[in-house]
Amino acid sequence: MGIVRNQSIKNSISFYIGMAIGAINTVIIYPNVFKDTPEHFGLIQILIAYAIVVSTITTFGIPKTFVRFFPAIKEKGQLYFLSLIITIVGFVLASISYILFKEEFFVLLNASDLLKENFFYIVLLVFFIGFYDVLTSISRSFLDAATPIFINEVFLKFYSMSMLLLHWFGLIDFSTFLKVYLFGYVFKFMILFFIQWKNNHLDFEYSVQKLNLKEIISFGLFVLVGGASIMIVTRLDMMMIGSLLDLEQVAFYTVAFFIGNAIKVPGKSIATISTPLIAKAWENQNMKEIQILYAKSSINQLIIGGVFFLCVWINIDQIFSLLPLKFQGGKWVVFYIGLSQLFNIASGVNGAIIINSKYYKYDLYTNILLVVITIASNLILIPKYGIDGAAMATAISVLIFNLIRLVLIKVKMKMHPFSLNSLKTIIVLFTIYYLLQYLPKTSIVLLDIFWKSSITIIVYIPLVLWLNLSEDLTAIVNDMKVRFLK
Repeated sequence: MGIVRNQSIKNSISFYIGMAIGAINTVIIYPNVFKDTPEHFGLIQILIAYAIVVSTITTFGIPKTFVRFFPAIKEKGQLYFLSLIITIVGFVLASISYILFKEEFFVLLNASDLLKENFFYIVLLVFFIGFYDVLTSISRSFLDAATPIFINEVFLKFYSMSMLLLHWFGLIDFSTFLKVYLFGYVFKFMILFFIQWKNNHLDFEYSVQKLNLKEIISFGLFVLVGGASIMIVTRLDMMMIGSLLDLEQVAFYTVAFFIGNAIKVPGKSIATISTPLIAKAWENQNMKEIQILYAKSSINQLIIGGVFFLCVWINIDQIFSLLPLKFQGGKWVVFYIGLSQLFNIASGVNGAIIINSKYYKYDLYTNILLVVITIASNLILIPKYGIDGAAMATAISVLIFNLIRLVLIKVKMKMHPFSLNSLKTIIVLFTIYYLLQYLPKTSIVLLDIFWKSSITIIVYIPLVLWLNLSEDLTAIVNDMKVRFLK
């Protein structure tokens, strides 16, 4: 667990710095830059959403396949070559499809004129996002998840902030801004490629003769549908809002969604480094190690994600009062998204356990079910409740999805991630929330947010340590004490 702890700390630092920059961008800069043209903000989010979904499909599951087979395959150069060829073929197919069926796509997506004019950017983004994901998997396979996370979470968001400020101050018009903004995705690919090349992590052998292609491709196809399903679900609400409502509503939803989605940040750092370790544990049939990773990921994510949710929700009215008037209607989006993500991360690394086991086909089945539930619930709830309905649909889908996975792992592998400490953590969170209702309020919004958040953390952390709810968090604090005293 030392590697997990070390990498998780590095990843968490990047995620939290990235989250801080992202918060400034999404909650302060974006709404103010585009307060008169929110459709431009919505356009940016839609372009990136479609590009991420399509790139997930065009890589044919290679990023997860690479991590899954890297520990066992001796001819690693051939695995590199196969990954390169498949990703290029996927991009070419996507490009040809766009050229041939562009008008049909516009009709299917109910695309606005603004989206039609800029749709070609999606094709360019697909290439660089897809290959960045492949390079990320290579880095993770060498147990270096921190580098690609830093580039994606810190560098890219800081770059985006810089471009937004240039546009805000009138130094570049929107057309130029859009080009240089999207170039950030090209830039981050170039940086990660250079790092992997410099570290000798790119070793191609121009053959695939010694690979078990049937097993790899079979796994990849299942991962493709499963991974695409997950990615579609994470972006589906935004895409359906753009189709059923308009780009302005996408902008309003994006701000509220970001605030609620911040809850999952701790889970990303822990899950990212846990995945290759789980793959290795399955290779060695070390079920005890898998159970340990499963349980610890659950409690650690619940503890950290729980206090994030608490700090956000007790300050929700003050947070939204800081936004331009047009963007102040997403309070309940934050609640539904935040609650769903808290349950999601509290379920532990269930996806990594399933995908690296002999039951990996169930990943496909559960993901397809997730897509069906998400589409159906969005179609029902968005027309009725607007962006709140999209958030409700996401919450319902995530809850059902994780419940099914928890039951599957319990039945098939006799494991579950929860313990008495999970219940204690939930009780602590509810108790603190109840007590905080009696805190006096100030007339200064930022002071009120700082005051209540500080009290929450000051009360919460000692309780977590006193109850010893997480061995890892207790160990980290003890290590810090030793270093500080030295």
